[in-house]
Amino acid sequence: MIRINLLPHREEARKARRQQFFVMLGGVAALSALVVFLGYTIINGYISSQDESNAFLKREIAVLDKQIEQIKRLKEQTQALLSRKQIIEDLQRDRGETVHLLTELVRQVPEGVYLKSLKQEGNKVNITGYAQSNARVSALMRNIEASPWLENPQLIEVKAAVLNGRRSNEFAMNFSLKRAKPDEEGGKK
Repeated sequence: MIRINLLPHREEARKARRQQFFVMLGGVAALSALVVFLGYTIINGYISSQDESNAFLKREIAVLDKQIEQIKRLKEQTQALLSRKQIIEDLQRDRGETVHLLTELVRQVPEGVYLKSLKQEGNKVNITGYAQSNARVSALMRNIEASPWLENPQLIEVKAAVLNGRRSNEFAMNFSLKRAKPDEEGGKK
């Protein structure tokens, strides 16, 4: 007897291919989900590793900033100490200046010249006084120029004045003190 298959074999083949397609679609979807998950995990790992590196660098930068601040403070303190040291050295060097100034003025002021005021600012000295004549003021300027401790006399003004009923000249003058060299002072001690 002849057997005739009345079952729809094409339907079954389509059904089998459809089933195979869905199984493959599910496998591809699972595989792609796995790839996405792995990619996400790897990228998150890189991100967290970079975040840890950034946090470490920030901590180290904070430590270095503190050290830089300490170094700045130390430099400022060093500079302050050096400036104090310089001031002390200047005072040490200049401590005899007033003595030299007054001693030289006593030696260099000629007879007939009377000093009224003396003002010193740094190594600049301003004097005012009275002289019996202009020649005496000129002699004072020459004496100051020849002095080992005084230099650069500059006459500001000379004007006629009456002092104790006598005619005299009132004058104002500037000059400079010569700074003693450190080796000169060392030799004198």
